[in-house]
Amino acid sequence: MDPRVGLARHRTDLANLRTGLALDRTALAWIRTTLTMASFGFGLVAFFRSLRQASPTPEAVRLHQGAIFFGTSLIVLGALSTVLAALSQWLSLRKLRRGETPRISQWPLSITVSMLVAVLFLVGLWILLVR
Repeated sequence: MDPRVGLARHRTDLANLRTGLALDRTALAWIRTTLTMASFGFGLVAFFRSLRQASPTPEAVRLHQGAIFFGTSLIVLGALSTVLAALSQWLSLRKLRRGETPRISQWPLSITVSMLVAVLFLVGLWILLVR
């Protein structure tokens, strides 16, 4: 048997291990990001609630309502992104275990979540300025 075959197989196994570890790091980065989004949403609501309690003016009430909308949206987006990141991780690892090459989709999770956050910012800004 050619010794190069065993060496190539060993290198392929190490490449698969590195790819799996890279997928794990990506999943952990998504968890950190989604926890930050949800935490920011909770903090936003709490801050504007305290502002409303300190000064119950119509403007403070309007700001608090906008903060509730935006904060709740960030919390929901964070939870949804966590589920989608876990699903993406699971599917990629399953393909890797089967010997298939994981593919990057045309609309990766990072772009999708970025676009949703941009839409939330614009809707939140519209609520604050128009109402």
